[in-house]
Amino acid sequence: MKYFGGSCDVAVIGAGHAGIEAGLAAARLGCRTILFTINMDAVGNCPCNPSIGGTAKGHLVREIDALGGEMGRAADAATIQSRMLNLGKGPAVHSLRAQIDRRLYSQIMKHTLELQPNLLLRQAEIVSLERDGEEWLLTTRMEAQIRAKAVILATGTFLAGRIYVGDVSYESGPDGLFPAAFLSGSLRKLGLSLRRFKTGTPARVLRSSIDFSNLEVQHGDEPPEPFSYDTEPGTVQNKAVCHVSWTNEETKRVILANLDRSPLYGGKIEGVGPRYCLSIEDKIVRFADKERHQLFIEPCGMNTEEMYLQGMSSSLPEDVQIAFYHTIPGLEHVEIMRSAYAIEYDCVDPQQMNATLEFQDLPGLYGAGQFNGSSGYEEAAAQGLIAGINAALHAQHKEPFVLDRASSYIGTLIDDLVTKGVSDPYRMMTSRSEYRLILRQDNADERLTPMGRALGLISDDRWARFQKKEQQKQEERKRVEKTVLPPSDEVNRALEACGASPIRTGARLADLLRRPEVHYASLIAVDPTRPDYPKAVFENVEIELKYAGYIERQRAAVAEMRRLENRTLAPDTDYASITGLRMEAREKLKKVRPSSVGQASRISGVSPADISVLLVWLSQQRGRKEGQA
Repeated sequence: MKYFGGSCDVAVIGAGHAGIEAGLAAARLGCRTILFTINMDAVGNCPCNPSIGGTAKGHLVREIDALGGEMGRAADAATIQSRMLNLGKGPAVHSLRAQIDRRLYSQIMKHTLELQPNLLLRQAEIVSLERDGEEWLLTTRMEAQIRAKAVILATGTFLAGRIYVGDVSYESGPDGLFPAAFLSGSLRKLGLSLRRFKTGTPARVLRSSIDFSNLEVQHGDEPPEPFSYDTEPGTVQNKAVCHVSWTNEETKRVILANLDRSPLYGGKIEGVGPRYCLSIEDKIVRFADKERHQLFIEPCGMNTEEMYLQGMSSSLPEDVQIAFYHTIPGLEHVEIMRSAYAIEYDCVDPQQMNATLEFQDLPGLYGAGQFNGSSGYEEAAAQGLIAGINAALHAQHKEPFVLDRASSYIGTLIDDLVTKGVSDPYRMMTSRSEYRLILRQDNADERLTPMGRALGLISDDRWARFQKKEQQKQEERKRVEKTVLPPSDEVNRALEACGASPIRTGARLADLLRRPEVHYASLIAVDPTRPDYPKAVFENVEIELKYAGYIERQRAAVAEMRRLENRTLAPDTDYASITGLRMEAREKLKKVRPSSVGQASRISGVSPADISVLLVWLSQQRGRKEGQA
């Protein structure tokens, strides 16, 4: 017998990384919010790698934090090792990655949710969702019915989840949790187009069974750098080390000899797997000429003996897993605590959504995270934050919030999903952004914190600190442009020490810092007027000086992009009636329903000639309206 279980402004289904950010954002914007989870003890779980950040993903975490999200703060509090990746490359691709204590991270997130005003965290499986007038009606497995003005689907890999290990297959969510077994049917009735994706996770092994004696040790950076602008310097500490090993020809032989027992190659798995996070059997087959593959042995936390084998996901049978792990140096006698597995799940075609992550034909219904066809904790959290903001704005009858490609990696991620769609789990990479030199992690706060403040997600204290930092950056830019260093022996020794040519006349600090070899640290001894500012201030100023020409060119490209974004297209535009559009373009435009010519230009199958036709048509439409007026 169903009963009324209450009402709310925003209901979030799923309390993983997407659901957490969505629930917190909606509640912090003043909405009565309920966050549903199948298992209260799995809130903020990290069922795969025990880390946050990485290439491009670190950018997302910084952007989430700059907008007022939670992931960066929780990651800093749970960090056990921190490293900045790609330091040998340009600043556009520098990305922070933190090894975290996965249980501590989950505890921090759960407690944050419990303490959040306007938010109720509730253990319940949602089994159906239906439209009821202008509201939504959610039904739990316990037959409670809850009304909501807006709903966010953040189901992760739980939606019709199925585990595969060799010949063994069964319904399950990640980490042996219950799946969401009933909701998919309800979503199909609403008209959502679902598909099957799959992902996998490596085995967790017992620390004492690993021989570390001949393994390469991987230390963290000193001092560690935090993700969050709220984290006090010095509070993040390296507490653990990671290790590196390699597969070999014997590993390859064992895997190939048992390939027929893989559900992936046997055709049992229907879902499409991630292109950039391959299982070890996929690596062996696709890169047959490669002699060895790297793996990282990483701790799962400070109060557990579980170790994670990064780079070794698999769906092969347990006995085969044991056999090929034992061929790897350091793992000859390793004991498996949790076997590797593949998981298949339902997700949606994101081209049914607009840039707010709201479904085009279902007002008040939003999607976020792996439900939208993406992969990764960071991609999920970024979408959750935007979905939560927009669900709250929808419930409050306010204008939506949209980030474009030139504002952020978050904007790029969402635009890629809703405009281009996905054929496999989407992973954020720096190469996906055409504006990556102006979308660096060091300037995430400069780009996004004013937006977070305008929304109401940035506190007064945080805003004051941001304004102080921005003022320091401006003052430092002025100082280095007007400060002149004389051609002294001391100055020239400092320049020669870093491989730069000496000066014979006075040189401005700014001109010296524009040299590739010269950095702020190179000039400490000869720069007596250098102020006592945070490291981040100097880092930002130096990057802006060194890459000024490239940055200016990207800003010009952004201006042109935004010119096309301002040429709006109505959602009910009849593309079939526009003379000159190719048939493929008409079909793609009708499906995606772009909000602007800029978005239309990024749809696969829409050519530059089609865009020219659209621009001419829009000009004609505007001329007709002006003539009628």
